[in-house]
Amino acid sequence: MLVKDRITAEAENLTASERKLAAAVLSDYPYAGLVSIQDLAAHAEVSAPSISRFVNKIGLAGYQEFQRALIAELKEGQRSPAEIHTGNRHVEGGYLGDFIARASAQMAVSSAAITEAQFGRICALLMDPKREIHILGGRVSDSIAFHLSFHLRQMRKGVYHLPANIETWPEYILRMKQDDVLFAVDFRRYQSSLLRLCEAAQAQKARVVLMTDKWLSPIARHAAEVLPVPIESGTLWDTYTPALAVIEAIATKIAEDNFDQTRARIKAWDAVRLTDEDRST
Repeated sequence: MLVKDRITAEAENLTASERKLAAAVLSDYPYAGLVSIQDLAAHAEVSAPSISRFVNKIGLAGYQEFQRALIAELKEGQRSPAEIHTGNRHVEGGYLGDFIARASAQMAVSSAAITEAQFGRICALLMDPKREIHILGGRVSDSIAFHLSFHLRQMRKGVYHLPANIETWPEYILRMKQDDVLFAVDFRRYQSSLLRLCEAAQAQKARVVLMTDKWLSPIARHAAEVLPVPIESGTLWDTYTPALAVIEAIATKIAEDNFDQTRARIKAWDAVRLTDEDRST
């Protein structure tokens, strides 16, 4: 179990000082817990013995074990497919059926990881006509980001999918205004260039919305909203099926809640769209 899940599970039983400590740890998770116990005590305004009692209450033997667990979570976020593959995993029934079952299981828990209130806030941000929307994912996860940007561009103007070439990013960063949105998709192994992009966007006072996995991309430190999506399939490759389902849910809710605007935009889009027949003449 992740340390943050241990804290959440014990939330009802925490004392006032332990709740302050939990808030300090979760506000900059997992990095806040990687400092010395004295520094964490000063930051959370609690005593070192309070931290020891808190760590014991969430089921860990001491502060060293607490930090080892956080470091293990950080390492998990950097594991490559070659490290994940065990070579002897059990396949239940046929290969395809087993794979679909694993992906379906992850999809089933994805809705529990994101509250309806958070889902609604993010949809509202992405459809707000006063904000321009910038979107980008990592080496592989950009396919998820592209799915969102394609649908959003057909619903509203002011949506930009950043090119993979980092030399073009300054143009987009300088275009960002206060309260514009940068939607970033970053799953393990996290991409340092995306982190720098999000830092630059935050400096422009844009809001960063992050879709990531349960180990949390370092971008989470700069994000106004974090969408944690399960990706573990127990196979060589992580599954992006739950992430795609969440993206489709976002696009569908925005379209249905703003149907008149979406319909007008699609009609205008289709009126100027070249078809294969146009290209052949």
